[in-house]
Amino acid sequence: MEKLRTAMNFCIRYQKTLGYSIVSLLTIASEQIFSSVVFRCPCNSWNTLYGCVFLLVPALLLFLLGYMVNARTWILFTSSCPQEKKRCCGFWEKGCLSLKVLVPVTASSLVAPLTWIAVALLSASFYECAASGSSLIRHHVCRDMDQHCWELLQKIPCEENVVRQLLKWNSTEAGLVSFRAQSQVIGWLLIVVIITVALISTCISRCFSPVSYFQLKFWKIYLEKEREHFEIKAKEHAAKLAERNINCFFEATNPTPFQTPSNEDWQKISFPYTFNKNDQYYSMIHKYINANRGQVRALSEGDQIPSVLGFVDEAHTSEQEF
Repeated sequence: MEKLRTAMNFCIRYQKTLGYSIVSLLTIASEQIFSSVVFRCPCNSWNTLYGCVFLLVPALLLFLLGYMVNARTWILFTSSCPQEKKRCCGFWEKGCLSLKVLVPVTASSLVAPLTWIAVALLSASFYECAASGSSLIRHHVCRDMDQHCWELLQKIPCEENVVRQLLKWNSTEAGLVSFRAQSQVIGWLLIVVIITVALISTCISRCFSPVSYFQLKFWKIYLEKEREHFEIKAKEHAAKLAERNINCFFEATNPTPFQTPSNEDWQKISFPYTFNKNDQYYSMIHKYINANRGQVRALSEGDQIPSVLGFVDEAHTSEQEF
């Protein structure tokens, strides 16, 4: 039991890192299945379009899916459209708030698509098919040659001996047909760029963090406990409300008064979290309770959204449901 508790605490503490790792592994497995089972290069004039579709379209779908399953997206957009007699902040303030929330969401949503592209480039199947039909490659390799050279170039993904024939005809320019080597070099360069950008952005984010390292650790512990108590209390409250309503229905009695948060209260604790150095609130619920029982705005003077505190909005939606 103690080992199980230790494992659970480890998973909770590093749930974001583990989540990214699982997404990356699933993306790699999906790419391997696509390249070995689904993908079949046509080896004709459709090569470039076919290869680009398999290389880029799944990445685009994974990017959009990353937005859909990210809790901060729905926290931002739920009830954010203009409603009658509702104005919590100005247009530019709301635009800045949305931008500050969407930038880290975009960064996290790029994990899966960039993993797909990098792995696809390392396996080289998609790139080889797309490049063999490229007009730019064809122009250099088949310079001063007839259309038969174009047809041979398109058949490279399907026939291995085609490269030897092209080397015999034009040994100087035919070196460009090393599509597998090109793809793998680009793939490794992409991985280096991704890791470098991630490291630099993380360092900058931590450098401009408004709180210290140990306070961040305490903050995460607090959010974990708050989420646990919220789920327990929400289940108890919902169960009591459901029991009261069902009893009144079957017994044909009038309902007794029952205190439940109003729509406005729910809306206020659902605002994207903003940090203000003048206050010390660890969540929107904490801010709601202490700020004169609900005098909470989406954006106030001095509020900011540091990327290092992006975990706050996801504390109560760890399952990433939408």
